[in-house]
Amino acid sequence: MKKKNTRPKNANKNPLPEVTIFHRQRSTRYAADRLERIVRAALPHCLMVSHRLGGPLHRLRGIEVSLLGTRRMASIHREFLGIFGATDVITFPYGEIAVCAPVAAARAREFRNSTTTELATYIIHGLLHLAGQDDITPPEAAQMARLQQNIITRACARPLKRDSKSARD
Repeated sequence: MKKKNTRPKNANKNPLPEVTIFHRQRSTRYAADRLERIVRAALPHCLMVSHRLGGPLHRLRGIEVSLLGTRRMASIHREFLGIFGATDVITFPYGEIAVCAPVAAARAREFRNSTTTELATYIIHGLLHLAGQDDITPPEAAQMARLQQNIITRACARPLKRDSKSARD
């Protein structure tokens, strides 16, 4: 298991939660360093949303992201949400985000994005949930999609092909 912290260098001036990414699967290939850079660049934008909406993100000291395989994600999906099968991302209110790397890889091909960028989108989706943004109703889902697009564009410096049904758990 590879563990990488993505705490910004200016953390003492502007304290941000520490994001730790656990690479807990081996079947899906992606650029771990690039993923961590994107998440680090996206975090301040997600924190602004948290301050505006009052979500717990800006009060958390740390966020743990686990990149999982299909079987483990399906198990978590069933255990915590009562739904069978793997999903793209599940966010827990105490600061844990579970992301299914094989699902991200499949969706990346569909949207003609890199797996790394798709994984970053799912992590940003989870951070936005922690910021207080929901996506249960169609208007909420549309707002979430716009926020994700805006943040990922800023973090990656290029837009993604995306619809409002992407990264919705």
